[in-house]
Amino acid sequence: MSSFQTQYQLSRALLKNKNNRYSRPIVHLAVAGVVLSLVIMIIAVSVTTGYKNQIRQKVIAMGSHIRISNNDLNYSYEPVPFDRQQPFVGTLEANPHIQKLQYYSTKVGIVKTDDQVEGIVLKGIDTSFLWSNFGQNIIAGQPLNVSGEEASKEILISSTLSKKLQLAVGDRCRTYFVQDPPRQRNFTIVGIYETGMPEYDEKFALVDLRQVQKLNDWDSNLVGGIEILIDDYDRIDEVGQFVKDNAQILQQAVRMQTSGDSTLTDTVTYQLKAETIKEIYPEIFEWIALFDTNVIVLIIITCIICLVTMLSNFFIIILEQVQTIGILKTLGMKTGNILQLFLFIAGKIILRGLIIGNVAAIAICWLQKAFHLVKLDPATYYVSYVPIDFNIPIIIALNAGILLLCILVLAVPSFYIAKHISPVKAIRFD
Repeated sequence: MSSFQTQYQLSRALLKNKNNRYSRPIVHLAVAGVVLSLVIMIIAVSVTTGYKNQIRQKVIAMGSHIRISNNDLNYSYEPVPFDRQQPFVGTLEANPHIQKLQYYSTKVGIVKTDDQVEGIVLKGIDTSFLWSNFGQNIIAGQPLNVSGEEASKEILISSTLSKKLQLAVGDRCRTYFVQDPPRQRNFTIVGIYETGMPEYDEKFALVDLRQVQKLNDWDSNLVGGIEILIDDYDRIDEVGQFVKDNAQILQQAVRMQTSGDSTLTDTVTYQLKAETIKEIYPEIFEWIALFDTNVIVLIIITCIICLVTMLSNFFIIILEQVQTIGILKTLGMKTGNILQLFLFIAGKIILRGLIIGNVAAIAICWLQKAFHLVKLDPATYYVSYVPIDFNIPIIIALNAGILLLCILVLAVPSFYIAKHISPVKAIRFD
Protein backbone atom coordinates (compact mmCIF):
# COMPACT_ATOMS: atom_id res chain seq x y z
CA MET A 1 0.00 0.00 0.00
CA SER A 2 1.41 3.42 -0.96
CA SER A 3 2.09 6.22 1.54
CA PHE A 4 -0.81 8.20 0.09
CA GLN A 5 -3.26 5.33 0.54
CA THR A 6 -1.94 4.65 4.06
CA GLN A 7 -2.55 8.23 5.18
CA TYR A 8 -5.94 8.27 3.51
CA GLN A 9 -7.02 5.12 5.35
CA LEU A 10 -5.62 6.44 8.62
CA SER A 11 -7.54 9.72 8.23
CA ARG A 12 -10.77 7.77 7.70
CA ALA A 13 -10.08 5.61 10.74
CA LEU A 14 -9.34 8.58 12.98
CA LEU A 15 -12.51 10.39 11.94
CA LYS A 16 -14.65 7.29 12.53
CA ASN A 17 -13.02 6.30 15.84
CA LYS A 18 -15.82 6.15 18.42
CA ASN A 19 -13.32 6.51 21.29
CA ASN A 20 -12.75 10.15 20.37
CA ARG A 21 -15.07 11.59 23.00
CA TYR A 22 -14.31 15.22 22.29
CA SER A 23 -13.30 15.42 18.68
CA ARG A 24 -16.37 13.68 17.25
CA PRO A 25 -18.79 16.50 18.24
CA ILE A 26 -16.07 19.00 17.34
CA VAL A 27 -15.95 17.53 13.84
CA HIS A 28 -19.70 18.06 13.52
CA LEU A 29 -19.27 21.64 14.79
CA ALA A 30 -16.50 22.31 12.27
CA VAL A 31 -18.66 20.93 9.44
CA ALA A 32 -21.55 23.11 10.62
CA GLY A 33 -19.26 26.16 10.56
CA VAL A 34 -18.30 25.53 6.95
CA VAL A 35 -21.94 24.83 6.00
CA LEU A 36 -23.24 28.03 7.61
CA SER A 37 -20.48 30.17 6.11
CA LEU A 38 -21.01 28.83 2.60
CA VAL A 39 -24.80 29.16 2.84
CA ILE A 40 -24.47 32.81 3.87
CA MET A 41 -22.04 33.55 1.04
CA ILE A 42 -24.05 31.82 -1.70
CA ILE A 43 -27.33 33.40 -0.61
CA ALA A 44 -25.69 36.85 -0.39
CA VAL A 45 -24.17 36.54 -3.87
CA SER A 46 -27.37 35.08 -5.41
CA VAL A 47 -29.60 37.77 -3.89
CA THR A 48 -27.25 40.57 -4.90
CA THR A 49 -26.90 39.23 -8.45
CA GLY A 50 -30.65 38.78 -8.73
CA TYR A 51 -31.43 42.22 -7.36
CA LYS A 52 -28.91 43.94 -9.63
CA ASN A 53 -30.23 42.10 -12.69
CA GLN A 54 -33.84 42.92 -11.81
CA ILE A 55 -33.13 46.64 -11.46
CA ARG A 56 -31.08 46.68 -14.66
CA GLN A 57 -33.82 44.89 -16.59
CA LYS A 58 -36.46 47.33 -15.36
CA VAL A 59 -34.40 50.36 -16.35
CA ILE A 60 -33.32 48.87 -19.68
CA ALA A 61 -36.83 47.64 -20.58
CA MET A 62 -38.03 51.23 -20.57
CA GLY A 63 -34.87 52.95 -21.73
CA SER A 64 -32.55 50.45 -23.53
CA HIS A 65 -28.78 50.06 -23.02
CA ILE A 66 -27.64 53.01 -25.16
CA ARG A 67 -29.54 56.03 -26.40
CA ILE A 68 -28.78 58.32 -29.33
CA SER A 69 -30.42 61.74 -29.24
CA ASN A 70 -29.86 65.29 -30.38
CA ASN A 71 -26.93 66.98 -28.68
CA ASP A 72 -29.20 69.58 -27.13
CA LEU A 73 -28.69 71.21 -23.74
CA ASN A 74 -32.42 71.12 -23.11
CA TYR A 75 -33.07 67.96 -21.05
CA SER A 76 -36.86 68.24 -21.18
CA TYR A 77 -39.17 65.62 -22.64
CA GLU A 78 -39.62 67.73 -25.80
CA PRO A 79 -36.60 66.56 -27.84
CA VAL A 80 -35.22 68.24 -30.94
CA PRO A 81 -36.00 65.79 -33.78
CA PHE A 82 -33.65 64.29 -36.33
CA ASP A 83 -34.04 62.05 -39.37
CA ARG A 84 -34.19 58.35 -38.54
CA GLN A 85 -32.34 57.50 -41.79
CA GLN A 86 -28.80 58.01 -40.51
CA PRO A 87 -25.66 56.84 -42.34
CA PHE A 88 -24.34 55.08 -39.23
CA VAL A 89 -27.39 52.82 -38.78
CA GLY A 90 -25.99 50.10 -41.05
CA THR A 91 -22.69 50.13 -39.16
CA LEU A 92 -24.48 49.75 -35.82
CA GLU A 93 -26.69 46.93 -37.07
CA ALA A 94 -23.61 45.08 -38.33
CA ASN A 95 -22.13 44.99 -34.82
CA PRO A 96 -22.69 41.43 -33.50
CA HIS A 97 -23.34 42.69 -29.95
CA ILE A 98 -26.11 45.11 -30.96
CA GLN A 99 -29.41 43.27 -30.70
CA LYS A 100 -31.89 45.88 -31.91
CA LEU A 101 -32.43 49.55 -32.73
CA GLN A 102 -35.67 51.18 -31.54
CA TYR A 103 -37.01 54.56 -32.63
CA TYR A 104 -38.96 56.75 -30.22
CA SER A 105 -39.93 60.24 -29.16
CA THR A 106 -41.52 61.79 -26.07
CA LYS A 107 -44.23 64.41 -25.57
CA VAL A 108 -45.43 66.12 -22.40
CA GLY A 109 -49.17 66.27 -21.80
CA ILE A 110 -51.90 66.47 -19.18
CA VAL A 111 -54.43 63.73 -18.47
CA LYS A 112 -57.79 64.96 -17.19
CA THR A 113 -60.65 62.99 -15.71
CA ASP A 114 -63.84 64.28 -14.10
CA ASP A 115 -62.11 65.03 -10.81
CA GLN A 116 -58.37 64.44 -11.39
CA VAL A 117 -55.60 66.14 -13.37
CA GLU A 118 -52.15 64.59 -13.76
CA GLY A 119 -49.06 65.43 -15.80
CA ILE A 120 -47.88 62.70 -18.15
CA VAL A 121 -45.04 61.96 -20.58
CA LEU A 122 -46.06 60.10 -23.70
CA LYS A 123 -43.36 57.87 -25.11
CA GLY A 124 -44.07 57.19 -28.75
CA ILE A 125 -42.91 53.81 -30.05
CA ASP A 126 -43.25 51.96 -33.35
CA THR A 127 -42.93 48.40 -34.61
CA SER A 128 -39.21 48.36 -33.75
CA PHE A 129 -40.06 48.30 -30.01
CA LEU A 130 -38.98 45.01 -28.38
CA TRP A 131 -42.02 43.84 -26.40
CA SER A 132 -40.24 40.73 -25.14
CA ASN A 133 -38.17 43.00 -22.88
CA PHE A 134 -41.05 45.14 -21.64
CA GLY A 135 -43.89 42.61 -21.75
CA GLN A 136 -43.10 41.15 -18.31
CA ASN A 137 -44.06 44.51 -16.78
CA ILE A 138 -47.62 44.45 -18.15
CA ILE A 139 -49.94 43.48 -15.29
CA ALA A 140 -53.28 44.01 -17.04
CA GLY A 141 -54.48 44.17 -20.63
CA GLN A 142 -52.17 43.78 -23.59
CA PRO A 143 -49.37 45.54 -25.51
CA LEU A 144 -50.07 48.33 -27.99
CA ASN A 145 -50.86 47.49 -31.59
CA VAL A 146 -48.82 49.99 -33.62
CA SER A 147 -48.60 48.00 -36.85
CA GLY A 148 -51.75 49.37 -38.51
CA GLU A 149 -51.79 51.78 -41.44
CA GLU A 150 -53.31 54.54 -39.31
CA ALA A 151 -51.85 55.88 -36.08
CA SER A 152 -53.14 53.81 -33.17
CA LYS A 153 -55.27 55.54 -30.52
CA GLU A 154 -54.28 53.02 -27.86
CA ILE A 155 -52.30 53.89 -24.74
CA LEU A 156 -50.46 51.85 -22.11
CA ILE A 157 -50.33 53.57 -18.71
CA SER A 158 -48.65 52.68 -15.42
CA SER A 159 -50.40 51.24 -12.39
CA THR A 160 -49.46 54.41 -10.46
CA LEU A 161 -51.26 56.64 -12.96
CA SER A 162 -54.13 54.17 -13.15
CA LYS A 163 -54.70 54.42 -9.39
CA LYS A 164 -54.30 58.20 -9.26
CA LEU A 165 -56.69 58.80 -12.15
CA GLN A 166 -58.97 55.84 -11.33
CA LEU A 167 -58.69 54.53 -14.87
CA ALA A 168 -58.80 50.89 -15.95
CA VAL A 169 -58.31 48.87 -19.13
CA GLY A 170 -60.94 49.89 -21.66
CA ASP A 171 -61.44 53.42 -20.29
CA ARG A 172 -60.96 56.53 -22.36
CA CYS A 173 -57.97 58.69 -21.49
CA ARG A 174 -58.39 62.38 -22.37
CA THR A 175 -55.01 64.00 -22.89
CA TYR A 176 -54.30 67.69 -23.46
CA PHE A 177 -51.15 69.31 -24.84
CA VAL A 178 -50.11 72.86 -24.05
CA GLN A 179 -48.80 74.23 -27.35
CA ASP A 180 -49.73 76.71 -30.02
CA PRO A 181 -52.44 75.88 -30.86
CA PRO A 182 -53.42 73.67 -27.86
CA ARG A 183 -54.37 70.13 -28.83
CA GLN A 184 -56.32 67.24 -27.33
CA ARG A 185 -56.33 63.50 -27.97
CA ASN A 186 -58.57 60.72 -26.73
CA PHE A 187 -56.76 57.43 -26.16
CA THR A 188 -58.17 54.04 -25.17
CA ILE A 189 -56.33 52.26 -22.36
CA VAL A 190 -55.40 48.77 -23.59
CA GLY A 191 -52.92 47.85 -20.88
CA ILE A 192 -51.43 48.74 -17.52
CA TYR A 193 -47.77 48.22 -16.67
CA GLU A 194 -45.74 48.30 -13.47
CA THR A 195 -41.95 48.47 -13.35
CA GLY A 196 -41.66 49.36 -9.66
CA MET A 197 -39.39 52.26 -10.67
CA PRO A 198 -40.91 55.62 -9.64
CA GLU A 199 -38.86 57.35 -12.39
CA TYR A 200 -41.09 55.59 -14.93
CA ASP A 201 -44.31 54.65 -13.18
CA GLU A 202 -45.15 58.16 -12.01
CA LYS A 203 -45.12 59.78 -15.45
CA PHE A 204 -44.58 57.59 -18.52
CA ALA A 205 -47.22 56.15 -20.85
CA LEU A 206 -46.66 54.35 -24.17
CA VAL A 207 -48.43 55.41 -27.38
CA ASP A 208 -47.97 55.08 -31.13
CA LEU A 209 -44.97 57.12 -32.32
CA ARG A 210 -47.10 58.53 -35.15
CA GLN A 211 -49.32 60.25 -32.60
CA VAL A 212 -46.33 62.17 -31.22
CA GLN A 213 -45.18 63.02 -34.74
CA LYS A 214 -48.62 64.43 -35.61
CA LEU A 215 -48.80 66.45 -32.40
CA ASN A 216 -45.39 67.98 -33.19
CA ASP A 217 -46.18 68.47 -36.91
CA TRP A 218 -43.26 66.24 -37.86
CA ASP A 219 -43.07 64.06 -40.94
CA SER A 220 -42.82 60.28 -40.57
CA ASN A 221 -39.01 60.23 -40.78
CA LEU A 222 -38.40 62.47 -37.77
CA VAL A 223 -37.81 60.89 -34.36
CA GLY A 224 -36.68 62.08 -30.95
CA GLY A 225 -34.08 59.38 -30.44
CA ILE A 226 -32.75 55.91 -31.16
CA GLU A 227 -32.55 53.27 -28.43
CA ILE A 228 -29.98 50.50 -28.77
CA LEU A 229 -30.32 47.10 -27.12
CA ILE A 230 -27.25 44.88 -26.78
CA ASP A 231 -26.86 41.17 -26.07
CA ASP A 232 -24.69 41.43 -22.95
CA TYR A 233 -24.87 44.13 -20.28
CA ASP A 234 -21.22 43.53 -19.34
CA ARG A 235 -20.29 44.91 -22.78
CA ILE A 236 -22.22 48.15 -22.35
CA ASP A 237 -19.11 50.33 -22.01
CA GLU A 238 -17.40 48.67 -24.98
CA VAL A 239 -20.43 48.91 -27.28
CA GLY A 240 -21.25 52.38 -25.93
CA GLN A 241 -17.83 53.62 -26.99
CA PHE A 242 -18.31 52.00 -30.41
CA VAL A 243 -21.58 53.90 -30.86
CA LYS A 244 -20.01 57.15 -29.64
CA ASP A 245 -17.13 56.77 -32.10
CA ASN A 246 -19.60 56.38 -34.95
CA ALA A 247 -21.57 59.42 -33.77
CA GLN A 248 -18.34 61.44 -33.82
CA ILE A 249 -17.64 60.31 -37.37
CA LEU A 250 -21.13 61.47 -38.34
CA GLN A 251 -20.57 64.87 -36.72
CA GLN A 252 -17.27 65.30 -38.58
CA ALA A 253 -18.99 64.39 -41.83
CA VAL A 254 -21.74 66.92 -41.15
CA ARG A 255 -19.20 69.68 -40.49
CA MET A 256 -17.29 68.82 -43.65
CA GLN A 257 -20.45 68.92 -45.73
CA THR A 258 -21.60 72.22 -44.27
CA SER A 259 -18.20 73.84 -44.77
CA GLY A 260 -17.87 72.58 -48.34
CA ASP A 261 -21.37 73.41 -49.50
CA SER A 262 -23.20 76.37 -48.02
CA THR A 263 -26.56 75.06 -49.25
CA LEU A 264 -26.41 72.35 -46.55
CA THR A 265 -25.85 74.80 -43.72
CA ASP A 266 -29.56 75.43 -43.14
CA THR A 267 -30.68 71.80 -43.49
CA VAL A 268 -28.01 69.99 -41.47
CA THR A 269 -27.69 71.87 -38.21
CA TYR A 270 -27.73 69.18 -35.53
CA GLN A 271 -25.20 66.92 -33.89
CA LEU A 272 -26.01 63.64 -32.21
CA LYS A 273 -24.83 62.25 -28.91
CA ALA A 274 -24.76 58.70 -27.58
CA GLU A 275 -25.20 57.89 -23.88
CA THR A 276 -25.26 54.58 -22.04
CA ILE A 277 -28.05 53.94 -19.56
CA LYS A 278 -25.40 54.21 -16.82
CA GLU A 279 -24.70 57.79 -17.91
CA ILE A 280 -28.39 58.69 -18.21
CA TYR A 281 -29.27 57.37 -14.73
CA PRO A 282 -25.96 57.52 -12.82
CA GLU A 283 -27.64 57.63 -9.39
CA ILE A 284 -29.35 54.27 -9.96
CA PHE A 285 -26.25 52.47 -11.20
CA GLU A 286 -23.99 54.00 -8.56
CA TRP A 287 -26.45 52.72 -5.98
CA ILE A 288 -26.37 49.26 -7.59
CA ALA A 289 -22.56 49.30 -7.56
CA LEU A 290 -22.64 49.65 -3.77
CA PHE A 291 -24.14 46.14 -3.55
CA ASP A 292 -20.84 44.63 -4.71
CA THR A 293 -18.95 46.42 -1.94
CA ASN A 294 -21.44 45.24 0.68
CA VAL A 295 -21.20 41.63 -0.51
CA ILE A 296 -17.39 41.70 -0.55
CA VAL A 297 -17.35 42.96 3.05
CA LEU A 298 -19.86 40.28 4.07
CA ILE A 299 -17.83 37.53 2.39
CA ILE A 300 -14.60 38.70 4.07
CA ILE A 301 -16.25 38.76 7.51
CA THR A 302 -17.84 35.36 6.96
CA CYS A 303 -14.51 33.91 5.79
CA ILE A 304 -12.75 35.18 8.91
CA ILE A 305 -15.43 33.66 11.16
CA CYS A 306 -15.22 30.37 9.25
CA LEU A 307 -11.42 30.26 9.53
CA VAL A 308 -11.42 31.06 13.25
CA THR A 309 -14.07 28.39 13.86
CA MET A 310 -12.17 25.79 11.84
CA LEU A 311 -8.85 26.70 13.49
CA SER A 312 -10.15 26.43 17.06
CA ASN A 313 -12.02 23.19 16.36
CA PHE A 314 -9.07 21.68 14.53
CA PHE A 315 -6.77 22.37 17.49
CA ILE A 316 -9.06 20.25 19.66
CA ILE A 317 -9.03 17.46 17.07
CA ILE A 318 -5.20 17.52 16.92
CA LEU A 319 -4.79 17.63 20.71
CA GLU A 320 -6.94 14.53 21.08
CA GLN A 321 -4.66 12.75 18.62
CA VAL A 322 -1.37 13.64 20.34
CA GLN A 323 -0.83 10.03 21.49
CA THR A 324 -1.55 8.83 17.97
CA ILE A 325 1.09 11.24 16.67
CA GLY A 326 3.64 9.82 19.16
CA ILE A 327 2.86 6.26 18.15
CA LEU A 328 3.16 7.10 14.45
CA LYS A 329 6.50 8.82 15.04
CA THR A 330 7.70 5.81 17.02
CA LEU A 331 6.79 3.62 14.06
CA GLY A 332 8.95 5.83 11.85
CA MET A 333 6.42 8.12 10.18
CA LYS A 334 8.00 11.39 9.13
CA THR A 335 6.71 14.85 10.07
CA GLY A 336 5.69 15.58 6.46
CA ASN A 337 3.57 12.45 6.33
CA ILE A 338 1.89 13.31 9.66
CA LEU A 339 1.18 16.78 8.31
CA GLN A 340 -0.34 15.22 5.22
CA LEU A 341 -2.45 12.92 7.41
CA PHE A 342 -4.02 15.84 9.29
CA LEU A 343 -4.54 17.79 6.09
CA PHE A 344 -6.49 14.77 4.83
CA ILE A 345 -8.64 15.00 7.95
CA ALA A 346 -9.10 18.75 7.44
CA GLY A 347 -9.93 18.25 3.77
CA LYS A 348 -12.58 15.63 4.59
CA ILE A 349 -14.23 17.96 7.11
CA ILE A 350 -14.16 20.91 4.73
CA LEU A 351 -15.44 18.92 1.73
CA ARG A 352 -18.26 17.46 3.80
CA GLY A 353 -19.22 21.00 4.85
CA LEU A 354 -19.00 22.28 1.27
CA ILE A 355 -21.24 19.52 -0.08
CA ILE A 356 -23.90 20.05 2.59
CA GLY A 357 -23.56 23.85 2.31
CA ASN A 358 -24.02 23.86 -1.47
CA VAL A 359 -27.07 21.60 -1.28
CA ALA A 360 -28.63 23.69 1.51
CA ALA A 361 -27.90 27.07 -0.11
CA ILE A 362 -29.09 26.03 -3.57
CA ALA A 363 -32.24 24.50 -2.08
CA ILE A 364 -33.04 27.71 -0.17
CA CYS A 365 -32.35 29.87 -3.22
CA TRP A 366 -34.42 27.62 -5.49
CA LEU A 367 -37.39 27.76 -3.13
CA GLN A 368 -37.20 31.56 -3.08
CA LYS A 369 -36.75 31.76 -6.85
CA ALA A 370 -39.67 29.42 -7.52
CA PHE A 371 -42.19 30.48 -4.86
CA HIS A 372 -41.11 34.04 -3.84
CA LEU A 373 -41.40 33.17 -0.14
CA VAL A 374 -39.70 36.35 1.12
CA LYS A 375 -41.65 39.44 0.07
CA LEU A 376 -40.48 43.05 -0.20
CA ASP A 377 -42.20 46.41 -0.34
CA PRO A 378 -41.92 47.48 -4.01
CA ALA A 379 -42.30 51.15 -3.03
CA THR A 380 -39.01 50.88 -1.14
CA TYR A 381 -37.06 48.13 -2.92
CA TYR A 382 -38.50 48.43 -6.48
CA VAL A 383 -39.33 44.69 -6.46
CA SER A 384 -42.09 42.77 -4.69
CA TYR A 385 -39.92 39.82 -3.58
CA VAL A 386 -36.29 38.94 -2.98
CA PRO A 387 -34.92 38.07 -6.45
CA ILE A 388 -32.46 35.21 -6.92
CA ASP A 389 -29.99 34.58 -9.73
CA PHE A 390 -27.37 31.83 -9.59
CA ASN A 391 -23.90 33.00 -10.57
CA ILE A 392 -22.19 29.64 -11.14
CA PRO A 393 -18.60 30.95 -11.63
CA ILE A 394 -18.77 32.91 -8.36
CA ILE A 395 -20.27 29.93 -6.48
CA ILE A 396 -17.43 27.73 -7.75
CA ALA A 397 -14.90 30.41 -6.76
CA LEU A 398 -16.41 30.59 -3.25
CA ASN A 399 -16.10 26.82 -2.83
CA ALA A 400 -12.51 26.80 -4.08
CA GLY A 401 -11.63 29.82 -1.95
CA ILE A 402 -12.99 28.33 1.27
CA LEU A 403 -11.26 25.01 0.61
CA LEU A 404 -7.90 26.62 -0.19
CA LEU A 405 -7.96 29.15 2.67
CA CYS A 406 -8.95 26.57 5.27
CA ILE A 407 -6.27 24.12 4.12
CA LEU A 408 -3.60 26.83 4.19
CA VAL A 409 -4.62 28.08 7.64
CA LEU A 410 -4.91 24.59 9.14
CA ALA A 411 -1.55 23.53 7.71
CA VAL A 412 0.27 25.83 10.16
CA PRO A 413 -0.87 24.24 13.47
CA SER A 414 -0.70 20.77 11.92
CA PHE A 415 2.95 21.24 10.91
CA TYR A 416 3.93 22.84 14.23
CA ILE A 417 2.43 20.08 16.39
CA ALA A 418 3.65 17.28 14.14
CA LYS A 419 7.22 18.66 14.25
CA HIS A 420 7.56 19.60 17.94
CA ILE A 421 5.85 16.70 19.71
CA SER A 422 8.34 14.03 20.83
CA PRO A 423 7.21 10.38 20.78
CA VAL A 424 7.83 9.83 24.56
CA LYS A 425 5.85 12.88 25.68
CA ALA A 426 3.11 12.21 23.16
CA ILE A 427 2.55 8.62 24.33
CA ARG A 428 2.36 9.77 27.97
CA PHE A 429 0.02 12.70 27.07
CA ASP A 430 -3.49 12.50 28.57
